[in-house]
Amino acid sequence: MTVQPLLSRFTRTYVPRSPAGRAFALVALLDSVGTGFYLAGSTLFFVRVIGLSDAQVGLGLAATGLTAFLATVPLGVLTDRWGARRMLMVYQLWRAVWFAVLAFVHGPIAFVLVSALLGLVERAVSPASQAVVSVAVPGKDRTRTMATMRSVRNIGFSLGAVLTTPLLATGSTAAYRTIVLADAASFVLAVVLLARLRVETAPPPVRRGGLSFLRGFGDRRYLALTAVSCVLAVHMSVLAVALPLWTVRETDAPEALVPVLVVLNTVLAVVFQVPLAKGAEREDGGSRAMRLAGLALIGSCAVFAAAAAPLGAVLACAVLLAATVLLTAGELWHSIGAWELSYKYAPEHRKAEYLSIFALGNSVQDVLGPPLITVVVLGWGGAGWAVLGALLLTAVLVLPLPVARLDHRLLTAKG
Repeated sequence: MTVQPLLSRFTRTYVPRSPAGRAFALVALLDSVGTGFYLAGSTLFFVRVIGLSDAQVGLGLAATGLTAFLATVPLGVLTDRWGARRMLMVYQLWRAVWFAVLAFVHGPIAFVLVSALLGLVERAVSPASQAVVSVAVPGKDRTRTMATMRSVRNIGFSLGAVLTTPLLATGSTAAYRTIVLADAASFVLAVVLLARLRVETAPPPVRRGGLSFLRGFGDRRYLALTAVSCVLAVHMSVLAVALPLWTVRETDAPEALVPVLVVLNTVLAVVFQVPLAKGAEREDGGSRAMRLAGLALIGSCAVFAAAAAPLGAVLACAVLLAATVLLTAGELWHSIGAWELSYKYAPEHRKAEYLSIFALGNSVQDVLGPPLITVVVLGWGGAGWAVLGALLLTAVLVLPLPVARLDHRLLTAKG
């Protein structure tokens, strides 16, 4: 096959069809390069430049998580009220300002305060981005655009981390501050691109009372769907916590396999996220993706458990590679299903509010997932993997109930 057909096939598969979709992919790349830049050097920056202890670093990060959790839904209401694109630009500028301030703070009190201020918009950016995509990108290209954004983010994280290496090698205060300021600059560039984006089909901003977001929690159908997605999102804790600790402590594989498995996860996500997103174009594409995610994750639990048997180093490595492939497949299908279903069932005039509520599922997973993995899976061994598999199976079996009720509501509204 010649270069031209290959390039054409690549473009059809990976590049969003709409100009807005391509613009969002570029925004995601800039954002993620800056974030990768920051994450690679942030911990050393906290300790060596700001002068924090390990406990103080943890306190600051906890402040970020707490304010993010508390602010997500109220900011979703503001996003609906004032317009998704406008508020997304405000959130990105907010991050740029406070990351620039972070570069020059010193001591634990200032660090915790700035971390809390950064956390205010941490979880609001994603649903706001989804809300803008939902009105700026044609329906059939919407999930594909989100998939492309996720793929380029993985590329951007890796690229940012690589670009940080020469700065980290100097070990100077100026180098560490440059890393943080580069992240701030990436948000400014994202705002410039967003300002040029035309969102002609956006509905008029919704204006309601300040506590109206509380009514979002009364939508039990959507909350049930959010809960199912929250359970399936446990793949994040499996990757971050279970995979490295299980590999090192319970299997015959060498410790050096851990970074290989993480790189494999990243590469598979970059290559297959967009092609798999094509399945979302089917009538039941979102529900099907969720079911496939659950089944793949259940399979990964079984294979991870099997890796603890006395297999020898080579076979243990092969089994863990297979488990990681299944885990990544579950991760990719869950992302596709979550994007599609959260969009589909969010009322048009409260899009950002509902997407913010859906995003809380990931926040809950961030809180409950690591203890579940460390106490149940790592603590109980094979039985723990079985418990996790049973929890995932329950989510798969329960999924049709809220989906059927939400579909009924859509049909009734159309009728």
